[in-house]
Amino acid sequence: YVMLLTLSPYTPRYRDRVSPPGVMIRPYLNGFTIAFNVSQPSTWQPYVDNMHHFLAAYDDKVQEEKNIECVPGQYFIQGGSDSEEKKACQFKRSLLQNCSGIQDPTFGYSRGQPCILLKMNRIIGYRPGAGVPVSVECKVQKGNETHLRSVDFYPGNGTFDLMYYPYYGKFTHVNYTSPLVAMHFTDVQRNYLVPIQCSLNGKGIINDLNSDRFLGRIIFTLSIGK
Repeated sequence: YVMLLTLSPYTPRYRDRVSPPGVMIRPYLNGFTIAFNVSQPSTWQPYVDNMHHFLAAYDDKVQEEKNIECVPGQYFIQGGSDSEEKKACQFKRSLLQNCSGIQDPTFGYSRGQPCILLKMNRIIGYRPGAGVPVSVECKVQKGNETHLRSVDFYPGNGTFDLMYYPYYGKFTHVNYTSPLVAMHFTDVQRNYLVPIQCSLNGKGIINDLNSDRFLGRIIFTLSIGK
């Protein structure tokens, strides 16, 4: 009991063996296959609903009310005690542009050009990229590379800005919303199962460990029918 009293509820004591971040995608519905037919709204509407639900916390008005504007391109280091509440930087869904769901409420699914969001797992105190923003790239994981002909990334060139790091934990960083990278698959081969791997790239990132398909990368399948 006395030893437990020496532990901080805000920050892990030992962080030197923390793995580089894993990643996750949205929408996520019962697995990593996103399959739908453009001409049948009932097949893609659940993905659209999942995206709108997930992005509700990123609405511009919500972010403006709860969080602050930060200086891009540099880590947001905050002092004070471990128990002091930390400020969080705004990440507005409008930054996702064509994948924000604002201009196109169907996120491209109604046109067979789906948007998928990539989120890095939170690690307390972690500063990804060692001063250089971590970027995202996507490719066909196995098979015909021409089945994935075009991907647009938002915001900007598909990077996680440094200003959203480090993360200080759920007890003190209460309004923190993880930064996102939107991947807009504008030209994918129709009527095929296309396995896609999207990876993080940056200093200290591990994305080629065969025993962990979520460490620094994620593999999912797109199946877009007419």
